[in-house]
Amino acid sequence: MLILLAILVVVLVVFLVMTFAGRNTARGHRATQLADAKAEARRLIERLGGQVYNLTGTDQASKQALADAGERLNAAGSQIDQAATVAQAQLAKETALEGLYYVRAARTAMGLDPGPPVAELDGQRSAGAVSEDRTVDFDGRRVQASPIPSAQTPNYYPGGRVAGRPVPAGWYSEPWWKTALVAGAWGVGSVLLFDTLFHGMSGVGYDAAGFEGGYGSGYDDGFAAGQDYQGGYDQSGYDNSGFDQGGYDQGGYDQGGFDQGGWDGGGFDGGGGDWGGGGF
Repeated sequence: MLILLAILVVVLVVFLVMTFAGRNTARGHRATQLADAKAEARRLIERLGGQVYNLTGTDQASKQALADAGERLNAAGSQIDQAATVAQAQLAKETALEGLYYVRAARTAMGLDPGPPVAELDGQRSAGAVSEDRTVDFDGRRVQASPIPSAQTPNYYPGGRVAGRPVPAGWYSEPWWKTALVAGAWGVGSVLLFDTLFHGMSGVGYDAAGFEGGYGSGYDDGFAAGQDYQGGYDQSGYDNSGFDQGGYDQGGYDQGGFDQGGWDGGGFDGGGGDWGGGGF
Protein backbone atom coordinates (compact mmCIF):
# COMPACT_ATOMS: atom_id res chain seq x y z
CA MET A 1 0.00 0.00 0.00
CA LEU A 2 2.80 2.37 0.91
CA ILE A 3 4.64 1.49 -2.29
CA LEU A 4 1.54 2.27 -4.39
CA LEU A 5 1.07 5.56 -2.58
CA ALA A 6 4.70 6.48 -3.17
CA ILE A 7 4.34 5.71 -6.87
CA LEU A 8 1.24 7.89 -7.10
CA VAL A 9 3.06 10.75 -5.37
CA VAL A 10 6.00 10.45 -7.78
CA VAL A 11 3.68 10.38 -10.79
CA LEU A 12 1.84 13.46 -9.50
CA VAL A 13 5.09 15.34 -8.91
CA VAL A 14 6.35 14.49 -12.42
CA PHE A 15 3.04 15.56 -13.93
CA LEU A 16 3.10 18.90 -12.10
CA VAL A 17 6.71 19.55 -13.06
CA MET A 18 6.05 18.78 -16.74
CA THR A 19 2.90 20.91 -16.77
CA PHE A 20 4.70 23.84 -15.18
CA ALA A 21 7.63 23.50 -17.57
CA GLY A 22 5.31 23.31 -20.56
CA ARG A 23 3.49 26.44 -19.51
CA ASN A 24 6.76 28.28 -19.00
CA THR A 25 7.93 27.16 -22.44
CA ALA A 26 4.71 28.34 -24.10
CA ARG A 27 4.85 31.62 -22.19
CA GLY A 28 8.46 32.12 -23.21
CA HIS A 29 7.62 31.37 -26.84
CA ARG A 30 4.81 33.94 -26.84
CA ALA A 31 7.07 36.51 -25.21
CA THR A 32 9.71 35.91 -27.88
CA GLN A 33 7.16 36.26 -30.67
CA LEU A 34 5.87 39.51 -29.20
CA ALA A 35 9.39 40.88 -28.76
CA ASP A 36 10.26 40.03 -32.37
CA ALA A 37 7.03 41.57 -33.69
CA LYS A 38 7.58 44.76 -31.68
CA ALA A 39 11.20 45.02 -32.82
CA GLU A 40 10.15 44.73 -36.48
CA ALA A 41 7.46 47.37 -36.00
CA ARG A 42 9.86 49.74 -34.24
CA ARG A 43 12.40 49.32 -37.04
CA LEU A 44 9.83 50.49 -39.58
CA ILE A 45 8.62 53.29 -37.31
CA GLU A 46 12.18 54.59 -36.99
CA ARG A 47 12.61 54.39 -40.76
CA LEU A 48 9.38 56.32 -41.22
CA GLY A 49 10.41 58.90 -38.63
CA GLY A 50 13.72 59.52 -40.40
CA GLN A 51 11.87 60.29 -43.62
CA VAL A 52 9.19 62.49 -42.06
CA TYR A 53 11.76 64.64 -40.28
CA ASN A 54 14.23 64.91 -43.15
CA LEU A 55 11.86 65.68 -46.01
CA THR A 56 10.13 68.96 -46.75
CA GLY A 57 7.36 69.10 -49.31
CA THR A 58 7.78 71.41 -52.28
CA ASP A 59 4.21 71.43 -53.60
CA GLN A 60 0.69 70.76 -52.43
CA ALA A 61 0.76 67.04 -53.25
CA SER A 62 4.09 66.31 -51.53
CA LYS A 63 3.18 68.40 -48.47
CA GLN A 64 -0.13 66.58 -48.12
CA ALA A 65 1.52 63.18 -48.52
CA LEU A 66 4.11 64.04 -45.86
CA ALA A 67 1.38 65.27 -43.53
CA ASP A 68 -0.39 61.93 -43.98
CA ALA A 69 2.92 60.11 -43.38
CA GLY A 70 3.37 62.07 -40.16
CA GLU A 71 -0.14 61.15 -39.09
CA ARG A 72 0.70 57.47 -39.60
CA LEU A 73 3.92 57.94 -37.64
CA ASN A 74 1.95 59.24 -34.67
CA ALA A 75 -0.54 56.41 -34.94
CA ALA A 76 2.10 53.69 -35.26
CA GLY A 77 4.05 55.07 -32.30
CA SER A 78 0.97 55.08 -30.10
CA GLN A 79 -0.01 51.58 -31.22
CA ILE A 80 3.41 50.05 -30.53
CA ASP A 81 3.56 51.67 -27.09
CA GLN A 82 0.26 49.98 -26.23
CA ALA A 83 0.95 46.67 -27.98
CA ALA A 84 0.55 43.69 -25.65
CA THR A 85 -0.01 41.01 -28.30
CA VAL A 86 1.59 40.00 -31.57
CA ALA A 87 -1.52 41.11 -33.46
CA GLN A 88 -1.31 44.58 -31.93
CA ALA A 89 2.39 44.85 -32.81
CA GLN A 90 1.58 43.79 -36.37
CA LEU A 91 -1.05 46.53 -36.55
CA ALA A 92 1.61 49.10 -35.63
CA LYS A 93 3.85 47.62 -38.32
CA GLU A 94 1.08 47.89 -40.92
CA THR A 95 0.46 51.52 -39.97
CA ALA A 96 4.17 52.31 -40.35
CA LEU A 97 4.23 50.59 -43.74
CA GLU A 98 1.31 52.70 -44.86
CA GLY A 99 3.24 55.79 -43.74
CA LEU A 100 6.21 54.70 -45.84
CA TYR A 101 3.94 54.52 -48.88
CA TYR A 102 2.96 58.13 -48.26
CA VAL A 103 6.66 59.00 -48.07
CA ARG A 104 7.27 57.31 -51.43
CA ALA A 105 4.34 59.26 -52.85
CA ALA A 106 5.78 62.54 -51.55
CA ARG A 107 9.18 61.78 -53.04
CA THR A 108 7.57 60.92 -56.37
CA ALA A 109 5.61 64.19 -56.32
CA MET A 110 8.89 66.08 -55.74
CA GLY A 111 10.62 64.29 -58.60
CA LEU A 112 12.91 62.27 -56.29
CA ASP A 113 13.72 58.60 -56.39
CA PRO A 114 10.96 56.97 -54.30
CA GLY A 115 13.54 54.87 -52.49
CA PRO A 116 13.60 51.18 -51.54
CA PRO A 117 10.45 49.14 -52.12
CA VAL A 118 7.98 48.72 -49.27
CA ALA A 119 6.24 45.49 -48.32
CA GLU A 120 2.73 45.08 -49.68
CA LEU A 121 -0.13 46.25 -47.49
CA ASP A 122 -3.03 43.98 -46.60
CA GLY A 123 -5.72 44.28 -49.26
CA GLN A 124 -3.57 46.50 -51.46
CA ARG A 125 -3.27 44.11 -54.38
CA SER A 126 -6.97 43.34 -54.49
CA ALA A 127 -7.89 47.04 -54.32
CA GLY A 128 -6.10 47.76 -57.57
CA ALA A 129 -4.91 51.18 -58.70
CA VAL A 130 -6.16 54.19 -60.63
CA SER A 131 -4.98 53.74 -64.21
CA GLU A 132 -6.35 56.85 -65.94
CA ASP A 133 -7.48 60.38 -65.23
CA ARG A 134 -11.13 60.48 -64.29
CA THR A 135 -13.38 63.43 -63.37
CA VAL A 136 -16.98 63.01 -62.23
CA ASP A 137 -19.63 65.30 -60.83
CA PHE A 138 -21.11 63.82 -57.69
CA ASP A 139 -23.42 65.25 -55.07
CA GLY A 140 -22.79 68.82 -56.16
CA ARG A 141 -18.99 68.57 -56.26
CA ARG A 142 -16.34 67.56 -58.74
CA VAL A 143 -14.30 64.49 -57.78
CA GLN A 144 -11.13 63.63 -59.66
CA ALA A 145 -8.82 60.60 -59.69
CA SER A 146 -5.44 60.22 -61.35
CA PRO A 147 -2.46 57.84 -61.35
CA ILE A 148 -0.13 60.84 -60.91
CA PRO A 149 -0.04 63.78 -58.48
CA SER A 150 -1.14 67.24 -59.55
CA ALA A 151 -2.55 70.45 -58.12
CA GLN A 152 -6.01 69.04 -58.88
CA THR A 153 -5.29 65.64 -57.28
CA PRO A 154 -3.06 66.23 -54.23
CA ASN A 155 -4.53 63.54 -51.96
CA TYR A 156 -2.79 60.17 -52.15
CA TYR A 157 -3.99 56.79 -50.99
CA PRO A 158 -1.69 53.72 -51.20
CA GLY A 159 -4.52 51.28 -51.86
CA GLY A 160 -6.17 48.89 -49.45
CA ARG A 161 -9.39 48.37 -47.61
CA VAL A 162 -11.23 51.01 -45.61
CA ALA A 163 -14.08 49.84 -43.37
CA GLY A 164 -14.16 46.56 -45.27
CA ARG A 165 -14.27 48.10 -48.77
CA PRO A 166 -11.43 48.36 -51.30
CA VAL A 167 -10.05 51.78 -52.21
CA PRO A 168 -7.70 51.80 -55.24
CA ALA A 169 -4.24 53.32 -54.96
CA GLY A 170 -3.96 56.70 -56.62
CA TRP A 171 -4.20 60.46 -56.33
CA TYR A 172 -7.53 62.14 -55.67
CA SER A 173 -8.99 65.63 -55.53
CA GLU A 174 -10.35 64.86 -52.07
CA PRO A 175 -9.95 62.08 -49.50
CA TRP A 176 -13.39 60.63 -50.20
CA TRP A 177 -12.56 57.56 -48.08
CA LYS A 178 -11.75 59.64 -44.97
CA THR A 179 -15.26 59.65 -43.50
CA ALA A 180 -15.39 55.84 -43.59
CA LEU A 181 -11.89 55.65 -42.07
CA VAL A 182 -12.96 57.80 -39.13
CA ALA A 183 -16.45 56.40 -38.66
CA GLY A 184 -15.61 52.79 -39.52
CA ALA A 185 -18.53 52.63 -41.96
CA TRP A 186 -19.41 54.00 -45.38
CA GLY A 187 -22.13 56.59 -45.68
CA VAL A 188 -25.12 56.70 -47.98
CA GLY A 189 -24.06 57.24 -51.58
CA SER A 190 -20.59 55.75 -51.24
CA VAL A 191 -21.42 52.88 -53.58
CA LEU A 192 -22.73 55.30 -56.20
CA LEU A 193 -19.59 57.45 -55.93
CA PHE A 194 -17.40 54.38 -56.28
CA ASP A 195 -19.30 53.17 -59.33
CA THR A 196 -19.30 56.61 -60.94
CA LEU A 197 -15.60 57.19 -60.34
CA PHE A 198 -14.23 53.79 -61.32
CA HIS A 199 -16.74 52.30 -63.76
CA GLY A 200 -14.89 50.65 -66.65
CA MET A 201 -11.42 51.60 -65.38
CA SER A 202 -8.73 49.01 -66.01
CA GLY A 203 -6.65 48.14 -62.98
CA VAL A 204 -9.69 48.29 -60.73
CA GLY A 205 -10.76 44.65 -60.70
CA TYR A 206 -14.22 44.85 -59.19
CA ASP A 207 -17.51 46.67 -59.65
CA ALA A 208 -19.84 48.63 -57.39
CA ALA A 209 -21.58 45.43 -56.33
CA GLY A 210 -18.23 44.17 -55.11
CA PHE A 211 -17.61 47.43 -53.29
CA GLU A 212 -21.02 47.21 -51.65
CA GLY A 213 -20.37 43.62 -50.61
CA GLY A 214 -16.90 44.39 -49.31
CA TYR A 215 -14.99 42.60 -52.08
CA GLY A 216 -15.20 41.85 -55.76
CA SER A 217 -14.01 39.65 -58.58
CA GLY A 218 -10.45 40.85 -58.15
CA TYR A 219 -10.22 39.94 -54.46
CA ASP A 220 -6.99 38.02 -53.90
CA ASP A 221 -7.14 34.35 -53.04
CA GLY A 222 -5.84 33.94 -49.56
CA PHE A 223 -7.15 37.26 -48.27
CA ALA A 224 -10.07 36.51 -46.02
CA ALA A 225 -12.27 39.36 -44.88
CA GLY A 226 -11.38 38.63 -41.27
CA GLN A 227 -7.69 39.21 -42.05
CA ASP A 228 -8.33 42.65 -43.44
CA TYR A 229 -6.19 45.38 -41.90
CA GLN A 230 -8.60 48.24 -42.34
CA GLY A 231 -11.55 46.25 -41.12
CA GLY A 232 -9.73 45.56 -37.88
CA TYR A 233 -8.15 48.97 -37.58
CA ASP A 234 -7.97 50.15 -34.01
CA GLN A 235 -8.78 53.84 -33.93
CA SER A 236 -7.70 54.14 -30.30
CA GLY A 237 -4.14 54.98 -31.26
CA TYR A 238 -5.02 57.07 -34.27
CA ASP A 239 -6.65 60.44 -33.76
CA ASN A 240 -8.37 61.59 -36.89
CA SER A 241 -10.49 64.15 -35.14
CA GLY A 242 -7.85 66.85 -35.23
CA PHE A 243 -6.88 66.40 -38.85
CA ASP A 244 -9.07 68.27 -41.26
CA GLN A 245 -8.05 67.63 -44.82
CA GLY A 246 -10.41 70.25 -46.08
CA GLY A 247 -8.86 72.97 -43.96
CA TYR A 248 -5.32 71.72 -44.09
CA ASP A 249 -2.88 74.54 -44.67
CA GLN A 250 -0.19 73.14 -46.92
CA GLY A 251 2.06 76.12 -46.54
CA GLY A 252 1.98 76.01 -42.78
CA TYR A 253 3.00 72.42 -42.27
CA ASP A 254 5.88 72.56 -39.81
CA GLN A 255 7.95 69.39 -39.79
CA GLY A 256 10.16 70.67 -37.02
CA GLY A 257 7.24 70.97 -34.67
CA PHE A 258 5.77 67.63 -35.48
CA ASP A 259 4.55 65.89 -32.33
CA GLN A 260 4.99 62.13 -32.24
CA GLY A 261 2.45 61.78 -29.47
CA GLY A 262 2.99 58.57 -27.56
CA TRP A 263 6.05 57.46 -29.50
CA ASP A 264 9.39 58.01 -27.90
CA GLY A 265 12.05 57.99 -30.57
CA GLY A 266 14.72 57.61 -27.91
CA GLY A 267 18.14 57.98 -29.38
CA PHE A 268 17.04 57.66 -32.97
CA ASP A 269 19.03 59.92 -35.24
CA GLY A 270 17.22 60.59 -38.53
CA GLY A 271 20.23 62.35 -39.89
CA GLY A 272 22.08 59.19 -40.81
CA GLY A 273 21.94 57.98 -44.38
CA ASP A 274 20.59 60.31 -47.04
CA TRP A 275 18.53 59.09 -50.00
CA GLY A 276 18.42 62.19 -52.10
CA GLY A 277 16.49 64.34 -49.66
CA GLY A 278 15.73 62.07 -46.73
CA GLY A 279 17.36 59.30 -44.70
CA PHE A 280 15.81 56.14 -46.03
